[in-house]
Amino acid sequence: MQTDFKPAQLTDPNVVEADSILRKCVHCGFCTATCPTYVMLGDELDSPRGRIYLIKNMLEGGAAPDARTVRHIDRCLSCLSCMTTCPSGVDYMHLLDQARARIEALFKRPWAETWLRGLLAMVLPRPGLFRLALQGARLAKPFAALAPGRLRGLLAMAPDKLPPASGLDSPQIHKAQGQRKLRVAMLTGCAQRVLDPAINAATVRLLTRLGCDVVIAKGAGCCGALTQHMGKVEEATAAVRANVAAWDRELSGEGLDAVVINASGCGTTVKDYGHMLADDPEWAAAGQRIADLAVDITELLQRPELPELSALGQTPGPISDLKVAYHAACSLQHGQKIITPPKQLLAQAGFEVMQVPEGHLCCGSAGTYNLLQPELAGRLLQRKAGNINSLQPDLVAAGNIGCMIQLRSGLDVPVVHTVELLDWATGGPKPSNL
Repeated sequence: MQTDFKPAQLTDPNVVEADSILRKCVHCGFCTATCPTYVMLGDELDSPRGRIYLIKNMLEGGAAPDARTVRHIDRCLSCLSCMTTCPSGVDYMHLLDQARARIEALFKRPWAETWLRGLLAMVLPRPGLFRLALQGARLAKPFAALAPGRLRGLLAMAPDKLPPASGLDSPQIHKAQGQRKLRVAMLTGCAQRVLDPAINAATVRLLTRLGCDVVIAKGAGCCGALTQHMGKVEEATAAVRANVAAWDRELSGEGLDAVVINASGCGTTVKDYGHMLADDPEWAAAGQRIADLAVDITELLQRPELPELSALGQTPGPISDLKVAYHAACSLQHGQKIITPPKQLLAQAGFEVMQVPEGHLCCGSAGTYNLLQPELAGRLLQRKAGNINSLQPDLVAAGNIGCMIQLRSGLDVPVVHTVELLDWATGGPKPSNL
């Protein structure tokens, strides 16, 4: 793709990066076939190729983006399926990050939309505030029909009851059972700690059983993904620095073999810390150190230092009779290129694993997408639920809390985290919603 940035614009490192990304696009259109919004809507501007043109024009022009550009950028799920498909290696993720930051800085949204986005950015990354908000929403849920606009949808999605907060997520070290093989830090996350603390508990049990010291580092919190995807760069950067500082202290002390993440949306962002802090001389090196240590839980479980799950023995019971539909979260398969390990681990643990048709298409969760774009998210959920139901599974396994909450709202079968099943199969408790 030809670009036309002025020499003065090319003194900005962000523009130089955008120019390099844009020039790799050859207009082939392969991305349109795997883009969920294009598959649904059939509008070229709701495809990656169309959005790339919109971003190019916005960045070259230098003016505030118009409403049409914002509408089509907002509809992007950030599923990154296009990056899996692209034969030219277009770095759509970082181009989209730039576009969203520019929109956030220069575009004046309607007040109700600005309020909602600000509310989500303030509440969701803070577990204590999020828990309080959900308790209030639960009380207001019976009156959701009286609420205006999207607030009605937010109240309707509030869970009927919340699990109690877990003490496992506070700063501490969970010691390995037997000889220590690895020392890892675990990201406890933000929304996941409130919505489903059993995931972190299962992760700690499984890792300590396998011989890992699991460090919950003081000062670590939200990964920064939520605000980053809203274009709120300052808030995202603050969260990133807090995590980098917390884990770098552990790295400089007793050391770390990995930073393990059990929410793939967070994992994609933590693995990008080096890029996110690259222009900051004070933080760049530490950011890259942490990015290099970051692994998804399923990657860590396949490390040669750890025993295979089968070596731990399997929990007696009907595990081998359970048919598990594996839902591949976009952030795992497209963002991190992790495709085989989760299915291999589930099969090793004794489950019958089934591949979901159209598994490359997003379920519609996509961070806050199902809150900000509920109609499109609902259509994607319907499509995903139909594909899952066609398999007639006993349960669904997924590796991302956002996907799990979305799928639970559209399926009658239980949806559990992959690590909960692996923990159960190797001596842990049966997941509560089974």
